Amino acid sequence: MAELFDFPQVTFVGIQSLQAGDGFHYYNPDEIVKGKKMSDWLKFSVTYWHTMDQRLVDPFGEGTAVRPWDNQGKPDSMEQALAKVDYLFEFLEKTDVNYFAFHDRDLAPEGHTLAETNKNLDQVIDKIEQKIHETGKKLLWNTSSLFTNKRFLAGGATTPFAEVFAYAAGQIKHSLDIAKRLGSESYVFWGGREGYDFLLNTDTKRELDHIAAFFKLAKDYANEIGYQGQFLIEPKPKEPTQHQYDFDVQTTIAFLKTYGLEDTFKLNLEGNHAYLAGHTYEHEVRFAREAGLLGSLDANMGDKLTGWDIDEFPNDVYEATLVMYEFLKNGGLPTGGLNFDSKARRQSFQADDLFYAHIAGMDTYAAGLKVAAKLIDDQVIENVLKERYASFDSGIGADFEAGKVTLKELATYIENKTDEEINATLKSGRQERIKQTLNNYIFSVLGS
Repeated sequence: MAELFDFPQVTFVGIQSLQAGDGFHYYNPDEIVKGKKMSDWLKFSVTYWHTMDQRLVDPFGEGTAVRPWDNQGKPDSMEQALAKVDYLFEFLEKTDVNYFAFHDRDLAPEGHTLAETNKNLDQVIDKIEQKIHETGKKLLWNTSSLFTNKRFLAGGATTPFAEVFAYAAGQIKHSLDIAKRLGSESYVFWGGREGYDFLLNTDTKRELDHIAAFFKLAKDYANEIGYQGQFLIEPKPKEPTQHQYDFDVQTTIAFLKTYGLEDTFKLNLEGNHAYLAGHTYEHEVRFAREAGLLGSLDANMGDKLTGWDIDEFPNDVYEATLVMYEFLKNGGLPTGGLNFDSKARRQSFQADDLFYAHIAGMDTYAAGLKVAAKLIDDQVIENVLKERYASFDSGIGADFEAGKVTLKELATYIENKTDEEINATLKSGRQERIKQTLNNYIFSVLGS
């Protein structure tokens, strides 16, 4: 069978060459990192909506993308939708990626009714299922687009319109059926319009009650059909609504605990969304991990000078190292992975740019994994924290942590100590030294 992409098989070439694009420089699938193959740690995933569907539009211009399937039937036709499946699976094979992810509406054109739309979708799912059996590739997660169609102008599960709410429920039901059929390891709920634009015409309590009930209905149905995949929520602070209900990790955790959903859901986190919330990516991953709710990662970046969600492929080893540190402290992501919710830049419009972009992203996180593993082996960050919080490991600090002192006893202990005595216990945070140590580890590990 003729190859669809005019691009060679991507293999590990090491760092003999500094020219990017000729192979993986740091992603070596068989390399052992902390007792496991790198490929077992790094469950990379290709996204259908960017790699197969994205035309590289921006708010100011039409798409620039040139794709080999453009001549496979009319745009948005069933013929083209079916052709894309062949291209996807060849792309997965050539990049040595084992997973993919999609929204339901990425795959096939919509009909005039939900029944017609489901019929179109199932034709593509039939072909995807066949390809999974033939290749051994896997579905990391799937989700439903409850935000693109006009009907979802005010959300899907938080809409004020009961007919739209029922449509969203029907769409989710079919999407969960697909998850079960294809063996999806997780199922993501991304609330693209689950929020509000104008507070004075929004019953926020009612909308939050509705979306919580919606999630419970979805879980009940998953149990009914025997779908065992992990449910995930993906926080995002804005775009397109003025205020999203799942603003960031801590907001989402509060929502889950308020409605008793913390045992049902974990979180799917994205670097670009962290920026939009005013956080770093490692901040969001840390708080999810410490809450026991880190489920999966969307591997991308945002331009810190741009005010919208640009979904750039990751290339910052510093950030990737800190995210991989949290990842390793979490023991990896048993039902999640590193999903490239990323698109090539508008001026990188050729098909081979899709390969270069994925190679760069995979190398970036492979490099981060290697550095993070060395940091953990040497207990670099752990020793910093141990030294900084040492006063809580003995004396009055240890008594407090053990629950042995009252507020009154703390006040009695401290009331006659002078400012000089208290200030003498302060220690430098050594921030600059720690940053340079991190740089040194990056230079040392990646240069070896």
